[in-house]
Amino acid sequence: MSNQQQPYILPHIQLPEITVKGIVLGAVLSAILSAANAYLGLFAGMTVSASIPASVISMAVLRMFRQSNILENNGVQTAASSGESLAAGVIFTFPALVLMQYWTQFNYWETTLISLCGGLLGVFFTIPLRRALIVKQQLQFPEGVATAEVLKTGTAGGKSLRFLVFGSISGALLKLCEAGFHLWGGVFEKAALLQQKAYVYFGINLSPALVAVGYIVRIRIAVLVFLGGVISWWLAIPAYIAKNGSPEGVTALELGNNIWSAEIRYLGAGAMLIGGVWALLGIRKSLSSALTEGIAAFRQPNNKETLRTERDIPMPIILLTIAGLLVPIFIIYYYEIGQLPVSLFMAVVMALAGFLFSAVAGYMAGLVGSSNNPISGVTIATLLVASVLLLLFLGSGSAKGPAAAVLIGAVVCCAAAMSGDNMQDLKSGYILGATPVKQQIMQIVGVAAAAFVLAPVLTLLHTAYGFGPQTAQHPHALAAPQATLMQSVAEGVFGGTLPWAMIVGGIVLGAVIIFADAVQERRGSSFRLPVLAVAVGAYLPFELDSAIMLGGLISWLAERQPQQQNHTTGRVQEGNQAGLLFASGLITGEALVGIALAVPVALSGSTNVLALLQNPLGSWVGAVALAAVCAGLYVAAVKKEDTV
Repeated sequence: MSNQQQPYILPHIQLPEITVKGIVLGAVLSAILSAANAYLGLFAGMTVSASIPASVISMAVLRMFRQSNILENNGVQTAASSGESLAAGVIFTFPALVLMQYWTQFNYWETTLISLCGGLLGVFFTIPLRRALIVKQQLQFPEGVATAEVLKTGTAGGKSLRFLVFGSISGALLKLCEAGFHLWGGVFEKAALLQQKAYVYFGINLSPALVAVGYIVRIRIAVLVFLGGVISWWLAIPAYIAKNGSPEGVTALELGNNIWSAEIRYLGAGAMLIGGVWALLGIRKSLSSALTEGIAAFRQPNNKETLRTERDIPMPIILLTIAGLLVPIFIIYYYEIGQLPVSLFMAVVMALAGFLFSAVAGYMAGLVGSSNNPISGVTIATLLVASVLLLLFLGSGSAKGPAAAVLIGAVVCCAAAMSGDNMQDLKSGYILGATPVKQQIMQIVGVAAAAFVLAPVLTLLHTAYGFGPQTAQHPHALAAPQATLMQSVAEGVFGGTLPWAMIVGGIVLGAVIIFADAVQERRGSSFRLPVLAVAVGAYLPFELDSAIMLGGLISWLAERQPQQQNHTTGRVQEGNQAGLLFASGLITGEALVGIALAVPVALSGSTNVLALLQNPLGSWVGAVALAAVCAGLYVAAVKKEDTV
C-alpha cells in the first residue's frame, strides 16, 4: 500500500466481512435488483448501477442486528449490485432468441447456465486486473468511489432511506395507475407529415424511471443521448422521407416508427461499432499494462505475508474455474446447434472475445462508470464478428447461424457486464479496506442468486407484455431495443438484408463524433462527446431519449445549487445523495410494479385485467403526475438538511 491512500479500515484490523445474514441479504437483494433492472432494460434500453441503493438498504437492515460493520455492508452491496449487472447482460441478448423464434420460450436451464457461466467468467477474468487498474493506475471508478462514500457517511442511514422509500412509492404508484389501472396513456407523442414530405415529430414517455435514469447519468450523458435521438428522428427520418416519399394509408406516427425500425436505427449500430473499436484502440497501452500486471500476479500467490487488503482468489483456482466454466458452455452450444466443430469454434471465439471485452469493460468502468459502460456496443461488435465468421462455417442458408451468433454474444455480454461491476465493487473495497477475496466470493453469491431468477422473470415479462414492436396481441410490448437490434444484426448478416448503407453511415457519423471529441479534448473542454452515448440515443425510440433528457435537466438545475457538490473534496453531498436515492427509488418502484403487474396479465391473458376505465384519460393527466414527481426529485436533490 505504499504511495497509496490509506484505506478506511487498516489492513491489520480484522472485521467479519462474510456472515450468514450478509450472504442471505446480498442474495435476496441481488435477485430483486436483477428482476427490477431486467424490466427497466427491456423497457428503456438502459440500466443503472444499483450499488448505492443496495448500500443504503443494507445499512438499514443490518442496523437491526447487534453486530454489523462497514465491511459487511460493503459485502452485501457487492453481492446485490451483481444482480443488476447480470440482468443487463441477459436482457440485451437472450430475448433475441425468442424474437427470432429460435426459442419459443426461455428454456430455464439453458438461460440459467449461460447467464451463470457468463457472469462468473466476467468475475474471474477481471480478478487478475485488480492490482493494475485499481492499485497501480488508480482509475476513477466513479460508482465505486460514491458507494464507499455512502457507506462511510452512513452511520445515520435511516434518514437517507426515506428518500429511497418515497421514490419507490412514487414510481410504483404512477406505474400502477398507468399500466395497471389504465387511467392515462403512457406516452405523449405527436407527428405530422406536411405535403407528404416534411416530417415533424415529438414524443416523451411519461415514465418516472426514465427521468430517474437521466438524473443518474447527469446532464452530459443525457444531452448526448438526446442528440442521438435528434439525429435519428429530426434529421435522418425526415431526410429519408424527403428522398423516398411516403406510402399511402399510413399515419405519420406509424411511418416514422417503421422507418426508424427498418433503417435509421442502424445508424446507431454503425456508430456503436466504430465506438467500440475506438475505445479498444484508445486503451490498448493501459490494457496491455493491466494484462502484464495480471500475469505477474500469477507468479506471486497469496501467502501469510500478503496484506489482508491485497489477497485475491488464488490464481490456480482462477485458471481452473475458467477452464471448468468453458465445459458447460461448450455442451450448451453443442446441444443447441448440434454440430461439434461449429460448437467448438463458438466456444473458442466466446472465450477470446469474453476475456478481451471483459478487460475492456473493466477498464471503461474505471473511466465512465458502470451505468455509462458501453456493454451493448461491445456486444454488437462481438455479434458482427461472430456472425461473419459463422457465415463462413455454416453458409448463408443456415437457420441456426443467427442463433449461434447470439449465443456467443450472450456469454460475452454477461461477462463484460459483470467485469465492470466487479471492478467498481473492488474499488469501493479498496477505499474502505475490504479483503478482495471475500468481496469476490460475495460477487459469486450475487451472480448465482440473480442467474437462478432471471429466466422466470423473462418468461413472465414475455408472457404478459411481449418483446419488440407493439402488436394487437401485445399492445404494451416492452421495446427490448438492444435485443431487437441483436436479432436484426444476426439475421441481417446471414440473410443478406442488413442495411449496410445505414451501418456505414453510422460509422461515418461515429468518426465525425470521435473527431469532434478529440477537438474538445485538445481545447481542454470539460464537455466531451463519447460516441457510444450518442449511438445509444440514435437507436432508442425518441420518446425514451426525451424522458432521459428531462431527468438530465433536473440534475443540471440541482447541481447549480451550491450545496450539491464539493469540488475540493469530491465527497458525495447530502442533497446529491438524497436525489440519487430518490431517483433510484423511482426506478425500483416502477420496475417492481411492472413485474408484479405481469402476474395477473399473464394469468388472464389480457393487459386490461386491472383496468378501471374503458377509455383511458388523455396523456396530459400522466404529464401532470410526472411533473409532480419531477418536482419531488428536484426538492430531494437540493435538500440542504443532513440526510445521511
